[in-house]
Amino acid sequence: MKYENLMLRSLFVACLLVCTLVLGAMLKSFPAPAGMASSGTVANALLASPAQCALPADGVICPRQPG
Repeated sequence: MKYENLMLRSLFVACLLVCTLVLGAMLKSFPAPAGMASSGTVANALLASPAQCALPADGVICPRQPG
């Protein structure tokens, strides 16, 4: 019984450690668009965006481009 208790306790500690590390990484990470919006200009944002819609242009999801 002590062996099973030790195994369950160590598994709990390992899972708690992994969850803490993942949560800490999610809270401390800064995505690229947030960094660009805080220190970039509108011209940089327009140059970084795609010229065409990545999804199929069905008129509902992506607006139709003129021409």
